[in-house]
Amino acid sequence: MTGENDTSPASETRAFEADVARLLHMMVHSVYSKKDVFLRELISNAADSCEKLRYRALTDSDLLGSDTDLKVTVEADKANGTLTIADNGVGMSRDELVENLGTIARSGTRAFLEATAASGENSGLIGQFGVGFYSAFMVAGEVTVASRAVGSDEAWTWRSDGTGSFTVEPAGTEAPARGTRVTLVLTDGAKEFAETATIERTIKHYSAHVPVPVFVKEAGDAADKEVVDGTALWVKPKSEISAEEYKEFYHFVSGNWDEPAFTIHYRAEGRQEYTVLLFMPEQQPFDLFDPDRRGRVRLYVRRVFITDDADVLPSWLRFVRGVIDSQDLPLNLSREMLQTNPLLASIRKAVTNRVLSDLEKSATNDAEAYQRFWEAFGAVLKEGIYEDPERRDALFKLTRFHTTTDPEGWRSLSDYVAAMKEKQTAIYYAIGDNASTLAEAPHLEGFRARGIEVLLLTDPVDSFWVQAAVGFEGKPLQSVTQGKADLDAIPLSDADETSADDAAKPGDVATLTALFKQALGDRVSEVRTSERLATSPACLVAPDMGPDRQFERLMARQRGGGAGRLPPVLELNPGHPLVRSLSERASRGGEAPRLEEAAFMLLASAEILDGEAPSDPAAFNRRLLGMMEQAFSVPGGEASEATAPDVADQG
Repeated sequence: MTGENDTSPASETRAFEADVARLLHMMVHSVYSKKDVFLRELISNAADSCEKLRYRALTDSDLLGSDTDLKVTVEADKANGTLTIADNGVGMSRDELVENLGTIARSGTRAFLEATAASGENSGLIGQFGVGFYSAFMVAGEVTVASRAVGSDEAWTWRSDGTGSFTVEPAGTEAPARGTRVTLVLTDGAKEFAETATIERTIKHYSAHVPVPVFVKEAGDAADKEVVDGTALWVKPKSEISAEEYKEFYHFVSGNWDEPAFTIHYRAEGRQEYTVLLFMPEQQPFDLFDPDRRGRVRLYVRRVFITDDADVLPSWLRFVRGVIDSQDLPLNLSREMLQTNPLLASIRKAVTNRVLSDLEKSATNDAEAYQRFWEAFGAVLKEGIYEDPERRDALFKLTRFHTTTDPEGWRSLSDYVAAMKEKQTAIYYAIGDNASTLAEAPHLEGFRARGIEVLLLTDPVDSFWVQAAVGFEGKPLQSVTQGKADLDAIPLSDADETSADDAAKPGDVATLTALFKQALGDRVSEVRTSERLATSPACLVAPDMGPDRQFERLMARQRGGGAGRLPPVLELNPGHPLVRSLSERASRGGEAPRLEEAAFMLLASAEILDGEAPSDPAAFNRRLLGMMEQAFSVPGGEASEATAPDVADQG
């Protein structure tokens, strides 16, 4: 028996929750061009109700009683301007009617509203966010839902005109013996949906492959017409399925309106038998990076729907939609058993490997289509590099990157390795917020001067997967902001050769780095000369054994402050005129106060170039103003002379 809330009044009128009320207002006043989406959504809900009952009946066959043929019936009443969608599935109790149709708890309403506000008019979002029932108000002035939960003696009616409230009361004679009946009083602009010809055409277009039969009838007729036979598309041979049928089924299982980018359909035989029909979307869902988003691959056992919440694929493939139908899994699987069942674990492993294999083939055979797919879902696939070490090499073959060689295009790691310079031993990367800013970072100057390609990583996930990336084809990955660059073995290009006479003398610059370290103290872990700089005087890098600078900043933000960060290394470019001049002054001696001020100014400059505010903004401002006063001979500027380096002679 389905329990009822005995303390609830027999009849009750309630206001919708605020977000549901907003949604209903949108539906009633919508200008969606595809209003017929409502029928797809209501039939999908009815089919789900039947599948849930079929699953529950596996362990309690009495639930079906004499009504064993699960089906959906759509009845058009042209004379009265109504349309009814009925099923003999699991049904709903009073509390379930209130919860499912009147609150935000399961509707996904808020997510839908936010996505719609961001995208504008897009009826394809309705199915994505599970608010399909409310689409009925696009064509109906009043919606009545009469439902009897399976095994219950009580039936209830939910009714609303979509203007802000709903009523729940005991059902009268219109109550089904089991399941749910949704009746729509069509608006004047939607009377076409009381025509059986329109209904049949719409069902064949949107719902041709629901897994239960769908019948259409006219009010008053005893006979009905089967429009959908409930045959599972995935059990048919691929040769008998058209591209249009695949697309329609993708729309059914995904709730999306885009085209499937890739389709994977095969039957596995051998120790286990199962059928797989999966789709890769063309467009990125709005909630792709929602922490609560899970995969939605439907699991069937011998065509009996089990669940769409079994994590059949790993989280980094959560955008995949479709079905997996096993011949060997037990029908009475509980959620706990799903997590530990060895047969399902074997299916999960094999299907995941097949998805990666097919994506690799697509990347080879249709690079343009794969590039579009990568732009939409590449950031999610990269999560697998650190979450799934077993498949790291396979995922590396699928990754694509913007690089200094091709900032606008996409390069594979194989492309990168094939183009490596002689004596280059590592794959270099830079992490930041956008590729254009990264490409101008001072850390890349020495690499650019030697013609060395650098990966430009701009997705938030990049800071994490590189920590777990051992390497590719024997080449380790190395950050351009981490440790020593070790570029001496790779010669500069001819155009960038710098005469040794233009660089500071080693002894002079050694004196300067020692003086700078003494002045800066624990603000830096080391001051040293740089191989990675070509045109800038200084930059900051991570210590040799420290984390990448961008990753360290990201972790610091998550901790809520800068505590725990390692002092950076300040690298100086001995070939820069400013560093050469400062080195000569340091060697002559007698100018320590000015040189110490220069150390703080170069540190602040490097911090700004690194995307951070100076560690001491007030002191930086004081020193900058002092330098400007001296440079432009501001009256009274002499007072600042003792605390400002002589920039006039520093090039």
